[in-house]
Amino acid sequence: MSHTSITIPAGGVDIVTTTDAAPSTLAGQRADRDTHFEVEQFYYLEAELLDEGRYTDWLDLLADDLDYWMPTRTNRLRRQQALSIAARGEAAFYDETKESLAWRIRRFDSGMAWAEDPPSRTRHLITNVTVRHIDPDEHPGFTEDDLLVRSAFLVYRNRLEREENIFAGGRTDLLRRTDTGLLVARRTILLDQNILQSKNISTFF
Repeated sequence: MSHTSITIPAGGVDIVTTTDAAPSTLAGQRADRDTHFEVEQFYYLEAELLDEGRYTDWLDLLADDLDYWMPTRTNRLRRQQALSIAARGEAAFYDETKESLAWRIRRFDSGMAWAEDPPSRTRHLITNVTVRHIDPDEHPGFTEDDLLVRSAFLVYRNRLEREENIFAGGRTDLLRRTDTGLLVARRTILLDQNILQSKNISTFF
């Protein structure tokens, strides 16, 4: 975009000059190809850590002020779809901080988490990734360098001889850029199932 300025020299002749305007903001814009590739590689690393049970290493990908939320959902008529997903403070499968997730992981190692001893075998598949720069006006505390990312997932879980579960859904993440790389600062997980068929939920998404 450009703008026009008019100057009047001593001779009285108007001189019109055109200058380039300041570059537009990144807020809300789609990320470039390199950033998109960076985010995908970040998610593939995260999936690998979870599938290999390297939960302590996974915690290193989470910001200290993490908000990790998986609300429940209910069957509603079409005109009531706005009420189908539980609001903050209502029922949730996960409503966690980094500290509470670390506690869950320590419990796995304690031998007291019977639902994960023997541990589950999982496979995380991540797809449909879209990446935009965050608009700080909509997300205070973040900058345009941080990223709003939506993705879809399919998680297969197998445990013991016959226990099998498949979880499908979507995630909305706010990724914070730091000197050491990207970190998950906010994650909202929405399962496509409204009633879980599994005996428990001890899988991270």
